[in-house]
Amino acid sequence: MPERLPTEKSLFANLDTVQKAALYERAAELFSDNKRALFDRLAPLRTRHISVVLEDIYQSHNASAVLRSCDCFGVQDVHVVENRNVFNPAGDVAVGSSKWVDYYRYPTIQEAYTELHRRGYRIVATLPHENDQMIGDLDISQPTALVFGTELTGLTGEAIDGADAYVKIPMYGFTESFNISVCAALSLFSLTERMRRSDIRWQLDDDELLDLKLHWAMQAIRDGEKVVKQLMFDI
Repeated sequence: MPERLPTEKSLFANLDTVQKAALYERAAELFSDNKRALFDRLAPLRTRHISVVLEDIYQSHNASAVLRSCDCFGVQDVHVVENRNVFNPAGDVAVGSSKWVDYYRYPTIQEAYTELHRRGYRIVATLPHENDQMIGDLDISQPTALVFGTELTGLTGEAIDGADAYVKIPMYGFTESFNISVCAALSLFSLTERMRRSDIRWQLDDDELLDLKLHWAMQAIRDGEKVVKQLMFDI
């Protein structure tokens, strides 16, 4: 998906659910039936109950691998903090996942945390900490944002101090930490599998599903945003 601003109003915010459904029907005529079937199958499996925060990731292959993991586990939102390093996912590693995952940029961790708290997230830093717990024991009844730090030094003091909770992955070897992309993949697998087996209401609502499929449609159509905006005039 194209980069989204944290407080950006949806392109379709002025349409009701019936109008969005009609617009999607029109847009779906412009891409293949196979692609539409894929959108219809995958959209109900996406979630914003679990989200990811990346602080100052500087290696493009790690940024890309995290996006790919988010897409694979159905996690829709990634929040990117660029204190010093520009988030620049490498296409060969992401294999197109950046087209289907929403990502938001912030200049500071404080601004990211403020926005996530506004959205009702509990912010959980991933690191060994005196008050931490194992990933399998983390309470995910509330929307949860997992925070991952830069490759060399990990999370900044501001990111650690501002978190609501701390979590770690069990390790039994000599190496003291996982690569960030591996840590993200293991964490997301653990949390999303547990989430999907729970009675938590983790799914997008009907309006969010239509928004998502319309944004996906714009990725599937040549000059998609321009085309969909033109179709909106007839709705």
